[in-house]
Amino acid sequence: MSNQPVRKSILTVDVEDYFQVSAFENIIEHRQWDNLEHRVEANTQRILDLFANHNATATFFVLGWVAERYPALIKRIVDDGHELASHGYGHQRLTNLTPAQVLEDIKKSKDILEDLAGKEVVGYRAPSFSINKSNLWVYQILKDLGFKYSSSTYPIHHDLYGEPDWPRHAYTTDAGILEIPLSTLKLANKNFPIAGGGYYRLLPYWLNKRAIKRFMDTESAPYMFYFHPWEIDVEQPRIKGAAIKSIVRHYTNLNHMEAKIVKLLTTNQWQSIRQSYQQQWLNTDDCSPKGHNSV
Repeated sequence: MSNQPVRKSILTVDVEDYFQVSAFENIIEHRQWDNLEHRVEANTQRILDLFANHNATATFFVLGWVAERYPALIKRIVDDGHELASHGYGHQRLTNLTPAQVLEDIKKSKDILEDLAGKEVVGYRAPSFSINKSNLWVYQILKDLGFKYSSSTYPIHHDLYGEPDWPRHAYTTDAGILEIPLSTLKLANKNFPIAGGGYYRLLPYWLNKRAIKRFMDTESAPYMFYFHPWEIDVEQPRIKGAAIKSIVRHYTNLNHMEAKIVKLLTTNQWQSIRQSYQQQWLNTDDCSPKGHNSV
């Protein structure tokens, strides 16, 4: 019998409601949010139940807007042993904000989450992975606010985000923040998205399973998966006026996603980003690699 430790993957959840996604940002204004049906609390509770049933630990990147309205949800996330992290306050893409607005959004979220949880929040994920070459200054804001790591980049081609020539594995930025990109599979010198979300929902399970296994067989970095609470919600309201592409991306295979998540939970063992990378971010202040050097 092997004495090798079990290799665990990283499980993350971006906690936002169905009407807060970037695909609908041009047809639903922030001032409308409180007047819409809220489904994020019940959906996230279902996810917490699934994780408890499968002994899975995760990082929950929660919007400050959601936390303000559902403090009991934050308490359960923490009480269940998961990591609480920030997804910003209002789910605005950072590429659309000034430095002052970014600072206000991230600080507001961090303050709300820490007040509710009674513990420090050290992780951040930008809405729609919206850190790119145009706004590297965000990392200094994160550092000044006391964050240790970010998981805000996806090194792929996408119409809303992505820097395909950026590192595929964790690296220390010039500001001293550990950036942990979403997992990709490199084939024929091209990065393919395999980290979950819409790709996991839209593509067949066998293909996702094969890609994840390939990553774990060939890469030393831990595999990281993410999804949203609205992706398991078949009964969510349909947003009128959205582009066909957004409709297809958002609503396809919602009825299959929860079962696919359960398959994933039973296939791998899962932990939070904090559990996987804490030793590295504790050492970031003393790390010599800077810029885009792999950790």
